[in-house]
Amino acid sequence: MVDAAIGDVREISRPHRKASNRRFFQRKSTIAFFMALPLIILIFGLVLYPAGYAMHLAMLNKSMQRFVGLSNFTFLFKRETFWMVVQQSCIFAITAVIFKALIGFIVAHFVHNVPANKQRRWRGILLIPWVIPPAMSTLAWLWLFDPSYSAFNWIFVHLGLSPIAWTGDAYWARFCVILINVWYGAPFFLIMYLAALKSVPEQLYEAAQIDGANWWQKIWYVTLPMMRNIIAITVLFSTIVTFANFDIVQVLTAGGPIDKTHVFATWAFRLGIQGGDIPLGASVSLFMFPILAVCAIFILRDIHRRGNEAS
Repeated sequence: MVDAAIGDVREISRPHRKASNRRFFQRKSTIAFFMALPLIILIFGLVLYPAGYAMHLAMLNKSMQRFVGLSNFTFLFKRETFWMVVQQSCIFAITAVIFKALIGFIVAHFVHNVPANKQRRWRGILLIPWVIPPAMSTLAWLWLFDPSYSAFNWIFVHLGLSPIAWTGDAYWARFCVILINVWYGAPFFLIMYLAALKSVPEQLYEAAQIDGANWWQKIWYVTLPMMRNIIAITVLFSTIVTFANFDIVQVLTAGGPIDKTHVFATWAFRLGIQGGDIPLGASVSLFMFPILAVCAIFILRDIHRRGNEAS
């Protein structure tokens, strides 16, 4: 009799369990989780695991056989070259991002005002620098800035001007690196700002026109407030990518002259790969994290605050 009762309970609970499982898999949150699971695995494999492994390496000695804690970081803090790299990385990233944002904003307005049947052509032309691999395009710029065969210097000589040691002088080498990064990254700002401009309702511009606003007032009071979130996200993403830039500096100057154009990535490569001290190179690369984290916190907090005000 007891066995029969247990069997009846099992028969009743089995359909209930199936229904519960069906409801679980039909929830939107469950569906969203499983759809995002490949991306989560990808982020873990390509971002979180390498970051954790870099932290582990940064706490080992040069032979990677003994745990030394924070000794690599304290060693870096005592080197003048490290603080020079920090300064150069900040100048490089901030200057490049500002010019990319300004050029992208101006060119986006130009393309936005082009007739619709010609916009596709202009977008395709202006996106060419961004779709070319940066190492390949930097090789072309290297020929333009070559100390002996520079195309720019050839023009200067024929104009009666003195040639410039583009990559031989620290000031001009920094200028060249920033110029190439701006040339490569400005189309990304262009396409993001162009998409944001197309989302601004025309009625707002018409209302501003009726109120007597000029073109500058329309940009300041209509366009910029409507684009602030896109601008902030684009600046944040570009700042992260620019801080981690490696190929442009490595191909053009390799950190020279006299380490005057090194950024975090190239100096970490010099110490870790070329110098054979992988833990010290990992320590240099990890120093980007607190700088970028501070930028991300301020920008994302501002976006969140404006979102709460809008709601």
